[in-house]
This record gives sequence, C-alpha cells and structure tokens, in this order.
Amino acid sequence: MKKIIIINGPNLNLLGKREPAIYGSLTFTEFFETIKEKYEGLTLEYYQSNVEGEIINKLHEVGFSYDGVILNAGAYTHTSIGIGDAIKGIETPVVEVHISNTFGREEFRHQSYISPNAKGVILGFGLQSYELAIQSFI
Repeated sequence: MKKIIIINGPNLNLLGKREPAIYGSLTFTEFFETIKEKYEGLTLEYYQSNVEGEIINKLHEVGFSYDGVILNAGAYTHTSIGIGDAIKGIETPVVEVHISNTFGREEFRHQSYISPNAKGVILGFGLQSYELAIQSFI
C-alpha cells in the first residue's frame, strides 16, 4: 500500500475561516476525512505546522521511506531556501500544491523555492489540487 503524506505550512490550519473567498469554507480536517475515504487503498497522513524548521524536520523524517509528499508550504514557498534544500536532499518525490493560483496574486507569490526540486506543481484548483497530487502518485 502506498504511503503518502500531505504537509501544510503556515496559516493553512485556518482553512475554513481565513479568506473564504480565496480558500473556501471547508476546514482541511473535514476535507482530509473525505479524501481518506475516497482513497482508502492508500495510507494517507496529514501534518501541518506554522514553523519552518518543523516542516524541514518532517520532510527529513518521511523523505526516505514514504512513496510521496504533497507539500503546500504556504508563504514559505516564496521565502524558504531551507525547505527547498530539504526537498533536494530527500529521495521521496514531492508535489508542490497551492489552493489558489499564485500567479494571479501578488508578485512575490510568483517565486517558488519548492518548484525547482519538486516532481510537479499543481495550483489554482482549490482543495482539488490535493486530489490531483494524490492521483499523480497512483
């Protein structure tokens, strides 16, 4: 059975409350329960942290034994060379995901330190972006 982890970065714990016009009204926990049921043939895990170093530690922890990482690093996407380097240093493929179309937002969101080391990038499809990433691993 394939083992995939979704790692969400800063402020994504506020999904359902934060800017619902951009991110929707569903909490990530509610969404995660639906995809666990839908993809019951997979081992799906979820981790969220607002702390850059904790995300790096989690990537190191899973980066040699899992079949896939789906990473929405939030604002760290545009600022964290450390997370980019962590992805470069692990063996597990990483798909970068964003709920919104970052290229339709502020200019600083057009830069990603994740993309150069990711298997692929999916953005702009709301929470469905995570499902598209799951499908890329199966």
